[in-house]
Amino acid sequence: MDSPPASRLPSILDAHADDILSEWIARLRSGGADDRISEVERERQASGFLQRMIEAIRASGVADIEGPAFEPLREMLSDISRSRAMQGFSPTESALFVFSLKQPLFHRLGLAWGKDAEGLARDVWAVTLLIDALGLRMMEAWQKTREEVIIRQQQEIAELSTPVVKLWQGILALPLIGTLDSSRTQVVMENLLESIVQHEADIAIIDITGVPTVDTLVAQHLLKTVAAARLMGADCIISGIRPQIAQTMVHLGVELNVISKANLSDAFALALRRIGRAVVRTKSPVPVMGTAHGE
Repeated sequence: MDSPPASRLPSILDAHADDILSEWIARLRSGGADDRISEVERERQASGFLQRMIEAIRASGVADIEGPAFEPLREMLSDISRSRAMQGFSPTESALFVFSLKQPLFHRLGLAWGKDAEGLARDVWAVTLLIDALGLRMMEAWQKTREEVIIRQQQEIAELSTPVVKLWQGILALPLIGTLDSSRTQVVMENLLESIVQHEADIAIIDITGVPTVDTLVAQHLLKTVAAARLMGADCIISGIRPQIAQTMVHLGVELNVISKANLSDAFALALRRIGRAVVRTKSPVPVMGTAHGE
């Protein structure tokens, strides 16, 4: 039994690479998915991708893209996908960069095989599997990049949402907003401990006015933070426990075992008394700088 004829894709790529590249770039341009990058960048990405694909096919044929011959192409594909993810491309828009190469390749295969439907079908199927695998690889790289960006943004938001404020010499305040989970508690604890050392603080006020609810898990996170601060030599006061939260904590049997105040001002007044300080009213109001008397 005669073996099927070899794929004509390598010879097509060698003979018509420039024409295929031109048709591909024209499709990318007309599709509108690449409007956010320059014409020069579009041509650079397309020509580099096609050249690496030709080199890989020369070395191993239309084979599994996980082979060593396709490694340079895989690396470039990841770079392109990462760049497009950072530029705001959707996964579909990113994958279309690869999928739009099918039509120019199919067109050249049709011309090369002519009336040989069996050979054409075999080559078309091989090219379809190759391009689909590359497109899926690009979508995976896009997804990985987006996940990395989201994780980094979450970390930055967590750090920004847990600022440690110096209220007075030796007194710090940590206003919390949002839900406390294990990862955020770690950020809170690290920021607080670093600030205690930096400012040589004796008292840290943890204000939970912005925490929507306090259950047993949140209470455990708060107690971990308080215990860590005590090990650093700073006492803690918790402020901002609203009536609804207090009722919930009583109902759940949650005990914080730490001094608490209803609001930040009461906690600050208590902290001042502990360090031998007090806020008193002066005999006459001090005018704000730049404000005329009588205004």
